[in-house]
Amino acid sequence: MNQGRIVRVSGPLVVAEGMEGAKMFDVVRVSDQRLIGEIIELREDRASIQVYENTAGLGVGEPVESTGEPLSVELGPGLMGSIYDGIQRPLDAIKAVSGDVISRGIEVPGLTREKKWDFKPKAKKGDKVGPGDVLGEVQETTLVNHMIMVPPDIEGEIVEIKSGEFTVEENIVKIKTEDGVQELNMIQRWPVRETRPVKKNLAPDAPMVTGQRVIDALFPVGKGGTACVPGPFGSGKTVIQHQLAKWADADIIVYVGCGERGNEMTDVLLEFPELEDPRSGEPLMKRTVLIANTSNMPVAAREASVYTGITIAEYFRDMGYSVALMADSTSRWAESMREISGRLEEMPGEEGYPAYLGTRIAEFYERAGKAICIGSDDREGALTAVGAVSPPGGDLSDPVVQSTLRVVKVFWSLEAELAYSRHFPAISWLRSYSLYTDDLEDYYIENFGESWIQMRERARTILQEEDDLNEIVRLVGIDALSPENRLIMETAKSIREDFLHQNAFHEVDTYTSFEKQFKILDLIMHLHDRSVECLQSGKSIEDLLELDVKEEIARAKFTPEEQLDSFEQIKSNIIAQTETS
Repeated sequence: MNQGRIVRVSGPLVVAEGMEGAKMFDVVRVSDQRLIGEIIELREDRASIQVYENTAGLGVGEPVESTGEPLSVELGPGLMGSIYDGIQRPLDAIKAVSGDVISRGIEVPGLTREKKWDFKPKAKKGDKVGPGDVLGEVQETTLVNHMIMVPPDIEGEIVEIKSGEFTVEENIVKIKTEDGVQELNMIQRWPVRETRPVKKNLAPDAPMVTGQRVIDALFPVGKGGTACVPGPFGSGKTVIQHQLAKWADADIIVYVGCGERGNEMTDVLLEFPELEDPRSGEPLMKRTVLIANTSNMPVAAREASVYTGITIAEYFRDMGYSVALMADSTSRWAESMREISGRLEEMPGEEGYPAYLGTRIAEFYERAGKAICIGSDDREGALTAVGAVSPPGGDLSDPVVQSTLRVVKVFWSLEAELAYSRHFPAISWLRSYSLYTDDLEDYYIENFGESWIQMRERARTILQEEDDLNEIVRLVGIDALSPENRLIMETAKSIREDFLHQNAFHEVDTYTSFEKQFKILDLIMHLHDRSVECLQSGKSIEDLLELDVKEEIARAKFTPEEQLDSFEQIKSNIIAQTETS
């Protein structure tokens, strides 16, 4: 091991000399307290180190020891249901060792070494196996069947494979390779800054159903896609992330609280263990990994937390699962890069962010995707990445927002005006967009027919027309509009209030299936079409605006999923009341 000494301390940045032989991104132990750090710059024998713990009290001359290994995470049984800090130290294990305050320099393994797991082999002696092949399975939780796979750098013939209960450190298989016999246990270590390999990347061809109507109907994200949620304080970014984590059509959830306020992360830590997984009735934590890195933790650890999260997500993707990663928020991650860049005295880019900000954000999001995983069974996995962005004052010209928008394909723009008017989710139907719409068209046609696509486009057109008419209404009042335009305003209001508005805390309205979304929007458009016919036959707009069935449509979103047959009665009422109006 290389050992140098500290020559400079500047906040989370420590400079050490005498580090000959150390490599970029090697993990180091700083001072006698053995604080965890990572080399981010090398100049001759001088290494600049970002330290992931509080550096208060460090002095010149203290030792710095290189481990010779990059920052890595432990991958294996025990990940599900865990709550980690930014460098994969389990917070419950830390509390057991140091109490309520995290001691500096504490070393706790990412996976428990005591628990025994029931390993059931799928391969047998004599099988030739390569990278990604499944050796066996462990039923990690009632919701997750954890596959034990051959690491990406090993290939050969199995000469021994065991069955039974083992800890993650006990060897379970021997593989004869070109370099001799290798013994493997259930742990894989993987560098967090290195993308895990796949056999072939695929285009997303199915939506990740979220149960949030404004997302699924107007701005869907494909399984294996990327999305960002920028917006000002109080506009509902965190609530949307929580809703996606609870309801998204994904097998595994990885939630990264990157530099968020302690109370918001506390809500997640308290709420998720109590939440019931809607698909199985089991606790949601049984298919969730939480990474808690709050704003009062050392700033450098924010950068590590994002990479830790995406590496864990890639690992489960490699098993063939659909994984959803929530990063809340990438602005805090960018702020940690700005902090370190400033202390390295690098030439700043826009608003003080490092010039490589866009590259780092692109490298993160490009690790998402749908792919054929390595392994002989050609299993498919998907990793969907959703990042919240918190620009100051909701300014969408912020460098972090603009760098993110160049990379992601879905933009859910949160508007302060909508939030202040109590319209949630406060996603703007005029500024948001999804570039997956064309890729998902075949899926919608196959499952719902072309009528869904036509109805969705008509709804978006009506909302756009409403925005154009609002300028006239502000100038001369709504009575100056023609009956046809007044009907457009009324239908747009119904789309906004009865369809797009959704209560995350209502037991029924919090989640809406695709079938129910289709039926609600169909009711609104059916009333619109019948009203157009009535206007053409000479009926007055005032009579149409006072129809009782409008109240039934407004209450339709609170109809339980098992009572959707009642929508046919509402449709009959629309026909009856428009005929007699």
